[in-house]
Amino acid sequence: MTDHIRAAVVGSTGYGGVELIRLLLTHPKVTITSVISSSNAGEPLTAGYPHLQQALPVETLDGVDPAIIREKADVVFAATPSGVSGKLVPQLLEHEGLRVIDLSGDFRLKDRAAYETWYKHEAPPQASLEQAVYGLTEIYADQVRGAAFVSNPGCYPTATTLGLIPAVEAGAIDRGSIIVDAKSGVSGAGRGLNIGWHYAEMNENFKAYKVNKHQHIPEVEMVLGERAGEPVTVTFTTHLVPMTRGILCTMYASVADDRFLSEDAWIEMYRSYYKDKKFVRIRDKGQWPATKEVWGSNYCDIGFSVDPRTRRVTIISVIDNLVKGASGQAIQNLNVMMGWEEDLGLRLAPVYP
Repeated sequence: MTDHIRAAVVGSTGYGGVELIRLLLTHPKVTITSVISSSNAGEPLTAGYPHLQQALPVETLDGVDPAIIREKADVVFAATPSGVSGKLVPQLLEHEGLRVIDLSGDFRLKDRAAYETWYKHEAPPQASLEQAVYGLTEIYADQVRGAAFVSNPGCYPTATTLGLIPAVEAGAIDRGSIIVDAKSGVSGAGRGLNIGWHYAEMNENFKAYKVNKHQHIPEVEMVLGERAGEPVTVTFTTHLVPMTRGILCTMYASVADDRFLSEDAWIEMYRSYYKDKKFVRIRDKGQWPATKEVWGSNYCDIGFSVDPRTRRVTIISVIDNLVKGASGQAIQNLNVMMGWEEDLGLRLAPVYP
């Protein structure tokens, strides 16, 4: 087991990249040796993020050169937009011994045609897709452990699948009845300029987007279908809300088993399923989580309400989209890959208020 590694962050000027840097700075077994940006190479990272002044071991942004990255790092976090990692990561994987954790979404789907349909980009090579391990560690830790290449789950799929997997596996719900109403803070859209994210557009506003077309839909269905042993389809609607961080997924499904017509049964099932999982917290009866209660942390909090009158369950799952939905989960994956304690560098209580 390696005691210390060097890390490079590709896409350091994005929200996911800069959050990775913030978390890695306190990781006892990681030193950041390269911060990388294709568009700002040669400039100090602090020019765009002054809050990092005097905090970084390296400040000048490197360009994207796989050979130089390999010289400087033992692990690479690729926090790039979709379509970019698909071209870069296969080059990085040519260097034996280099570990890669991709946050972009380019390697989550194994079906190239499905990727191109939903993401509107050319898919990465099939060999790279097959090499990628899906990094939802609460479920796939055995595959992540010792892996060289992990594809980090999406933010919406993390909140959704953690909220639904125990029910799907237990047959507690009708798998054809699942409706997901998902809401995200604006940081999930990234730092790029878009009129839709301007203050005047988002303030005092609440809007749905990519209705029935969000690229995370096939990822959710892939994971749920694999755990169910049969295809699972979901109705999935995403919304932007005028806050910076957080995702709240409200999920509805028909109860398929009379044993699960009470909240007590759901709480018992989920606490048993996620026993010893350090980052999933199941709420007590009558308590439902809020995004503020996981802000800045790697937790996923889940609560339930069952309506015997309609025979439907409501499952509420919340995460910080930049931490458990991206950078924190990437570090969780790193810890499992390296054989370290899963919560190393992530023992952070949520920031409140």
